[in-house]
Amino acid sequence: MTIRQQRPDETTDTSAPREPVSRVKLFPVEATIWRNSSKDGGLFYVVTFGRAYRDRDDKWKTSNSFNAEDLLSLAKAADIAHSKIHELRAADRQPDEPDA
Repeated sequence: MTIRQQRPDETTDTSAPREPVSRVKLFPVEATIWRNSSKDGGLFYVVTFGRAYRDRDDKWKTSNSFNAEDLLSLAKAADIAHSKIHELRAADRQPDEPDA
């Protein structure tokens, strides 16, 4: 399992391509966590799921369809992503720096 997390000081610039805040990889399944801002300035998170596979030309591709053998990894990735979102929300609520 691999989890990659965005640093808290990284900001979301709408003019640049967005980067996910975290990824959960349980090969061949991957959960990607995205931070979004609502119109009123609030933050929320969404998760996209993908499955890696090789095509006929032996090139790696990603699908959002899962076969029966992928379902346990998909469920586990969703569980880990859910926990990670709770951690990210808790970090969002904490002040950046203590008052001096």
